[in-house]
Amino acid sequence: MLLGTHTPKLDDKGRVILPSKFRDDLGGGIVITRGQERCLYVFSSDEFERIHERIRETPLSNKQARDFLRMFLSGASAEKPDSQNRITIPPSLRAYAGLEKDLIVTGVGAHAEIWNADSWNTYAEGNEASYAELEQEVIPGLF
Repeated sequence: MLLGTHTPKLDDKGRVILPSKFRDDLGGGIVITRGQERCLYVFSSDEFERIHERIRETPLSNKQARDFLRMFLSGASAEKPDSQNRITIPPSLRAYAGLEKDLIVTGVGAHAEIWNADSWNTYAEGNEASYAELEQEVIPGLF
């Protein structure tokens, strides 16, 4: 399970070192794609395949499903960490997420997210106040 918040740097070649706690889950290969709120989603290859299969079950007659599938898959890039556990983030995905040198990498259970540090801080600050109320609406009976 991918957990926590990490602050790696993006190098001049568009590479980032995976957090050491993520390497067991992601070391065998990953898929990076557009996330929501202008972050990037990072999945293990196996998890990405599982999600893709679930998306494929949605009828192509559903316009929202087609739109999501197009955006989700058209930006996807399969990557394999190098010997120093770096992954390369393609230029189009770096542009989509507005990535600069300072990054935030968060573990979100079955996937990780890569954020521009300023964007993450704005997002986190803007959602902090409503966080306590979300569990009742999103996951009834959790606590």
